[in-house]
Amino acid sequence: MPVNQIQPAEIARPKRKGFDPGRFFFLLPLAAFAGIAVAFAIGLTLNPREIPSALIGKEVPEFELPPVQGRTLSLSDSDLKGEVSLVNVFASWCVECKVEHPILMQLAREDLVPIHGLNYKDKPDDAANWLDTLGDPYTRTGADISGRVAIDWGVYGVPETFVVDQEGRIVYKHIGAMSRETINEKILPLIAQLRGEGK
Repeated sequence: MPVNQIQPAEIARPKRKGFDPGRFFFLLPLAAFAGIAVAFAIGLTLNPREIPSALIGKEVPEFELPPVQGRTLSLSDSDLKGEVSLVNVFASWCVECKVEHPILMQLAREDLVPIHGLNYKDKPDDAANWLDTLGDPYTRTGADISGRVAIDWGVYGVPETFVVDQEGRIVYKHIGAMSRETINEKILPLIAQLRGEGK
């Protein structure tokens, strides 16, 4: 056999291009990072104070709470029918509640809408002292000492404020302390609309 003759087994065959596991595992973290970046970018466009509630458009959950210590009027779902009202979830230990409280007091003095208070996981003496010292803007209050009612309402934290229509349906939810701007630009126009005013 001639020296320079190449046997068939020695001919270099081109490698088949197929699935490369190494390349797949290299791209996996890149794809995961891209997904997280997109989700983060979308999250930045959302207003955390306007997280949609699963209860919007639904009747308030059935509940019945005793009044906050020192108050005479309790709060239940039946009290939230017949007129448009606000339900404000508050607590004496809540820092943002203290920021919001003067705005609620002003709103109560203007007598534009009944405001009901749902006192969340508070000690009875602390809740009573809070209202006695800072003023009581609420028509009715409910002492939710266990926090069970607030959970049924889908409360994330305090303060939160709900707009309830004449039929006892939740139509709006605001998370965090309300500003006068929020009240003037969102809450009061919504209340007027629900009452059929300005038609």
